[in-house]
Amino acid sequence: MHAIRAEVADNFVTRMTGLMHRPGMGANEGMLFVFDEAGIQCMWMKNTLIPLSVAYLADDGVIVNIENMKPHSEQSHCAKVPVRFALEMNQGWFAGKGLKPGAKLRGLERFRPR
Repeated sequence: MHAIRAEVADNFVTRMTGLMHRPGMGANEGMLFVFDEAGIQCMWMKNTLIPLSVAYLADDGVIVNIENMKPHSEQSHCAKVPVRFALEMNQGWFAGKGLKPGAKLRGLERFRPR
């Protein structure tokens, strides 16, 4: 089990700002992006100072795909299928924990539509 302390970005402003301008992040800290609807969500790293990995998550918490992102890049990194969740962590965090597509993360239940 791996405990993650993630900030939640669940509105337009917090999703657009994300982790921009931050000089660093703790080892098990991240940001969970919650989108209003499932879609091919994409991330970029404009104004982001730290290298990140993003895991795109299905509604049941299963990792769909993981992308590594470079600081200051405007290259888009997208989910391979429609999703409502994306979890950004320090680059290499998922690999370091042995988490790959198909692994399931818990704790998203409270963000599911009712």
